[in-house]
Amino acid sequence: MEEVFIRDKALYIKFKYPFSDIPALTDKRLCMVCHKEFVVGDYKVYRDAKGNEIVRCANAPECEGTVLDWVKP
Repeated sequence: MEEVFIRDKALYIKFKYPFSDIPALTDKRLCMVCHKEFVVGDYKVYRDAKGNEIVRCANAPECEGTVLDWVKP
């Protein structure tokens, strides 16, 4: 996977977040894959081999957690 630089993270997550309760970039989330807490604005985006962009845990690439694995701490 290749990391993608996102210029406007607030706008990007607004359109890519799969749930209706879109977090602020200053909110904290806990990744259920790596069990680490992070600030939402530190999320990363990766492009897979098919060209799909995936919102990942701030601890990527070490952590394979995606936005689906984030919970409120």
